[in-house]
Amino acid sequence: MATKTAIIGVSMDLGAGRRGVDMGPSAIRCAGLTNELQQLGLEVRDLGDIRAHIPEILEPGNPKLKYLEPIQETVTEAAKKISEVDKEYIMVALGGDHSISLGSVAASAKKYGPLSVLWVDAHGDFNTNESSPSGNIHGMVLAALAGIGAPQLTDIGGFSPKVSADKIVILGARSLDSEEKKLLRSHQVRVYTMHDIDRRGLVSVAQEALEYLLRDGNSLHVSFDIDSVDPSEAPGVGTPVPGGLTYRDAHLTMEMIAETQKMCSLDMVEVNPILDTANKTGQLAVGLIASVFGKRIY
Repeated sequence: MATKTAIIGVSMDLGAGRRGVDMGPSAIRCAGLTNELQQLGLEVRDLGDIRAHIPEILEPGNPKLKYLEPIQETVTEAAKKISEVDKEYIMVALGGDHSISLGSVAASAKKYGPLSVLWVDAHGDFNTNESSPSGNIHGMVLAALAGIGAPQLTDIGGFSPKVSADKIVILGARSLDSEEKKLLRSHQVRVYTMHDIDRRGLVSVAQEALEYLLRDGNSLHVSFDIDSVDPSEAPGVGTPVPGGLTYRDAHLTMEMIAETQKMCSLDMVEVNPILDTANKTGQLAVGLIASVFGKRIY
């Protein structure tokens, strides 16, 4: 079981369609993250925040790749800072929109070698600048990490791909764009939708997903978008989709990940306190992070 963790916030909402997730790291910290992890016996090192420029002082640029250059700059800085942390620390990157994973996954792939990635999300994030209906980069991240899409995104960190498509699982999907579905199928990315979870049960699906990802002994990067959880439990998200993971499904997923003892790094992203109720979503994020570090009911 892990004994050391390092936290870094990436305060950026440039990749998203709605403002506010740049305040996500503060919301999660205010919900008591450090204390919760210390209660589990972990040594906690907080590296502070990397702060992106605010969109009010920027031009979006290419409508197919909005805010590309400042996003590149921010995630490259994040990757550098994360890479400098010793491997004995499990890194927790707090978002911020999901484009922060361009930096965190790049750093983990450099540090740990071949990675498997569990992408817990209502969305696939497997668009490219050609397929995206919005031009928002947080919807292109996973494709870019697999080496698919604009070179400015795929080459973050100086190498591509960060993860092979056959080492990716998307869990909890319930909102996929039509062209995105074609890309996922053509690259044979394994996707477990809410339909699969409803029919088979969370335990069966999550167990199969984890066995698939860990079949070759890779380290595991977990990227958890809080909008994977149903909006009744996680109201503070920019792109809510009804019919998501229940509170217990989300915790059980994290508990099952903890049991593997293979997680090397974690993203917790898309907490939007502007849209939240009394920091309910920030508190949920803290609880889920605690679960993936081994907290149990009994």
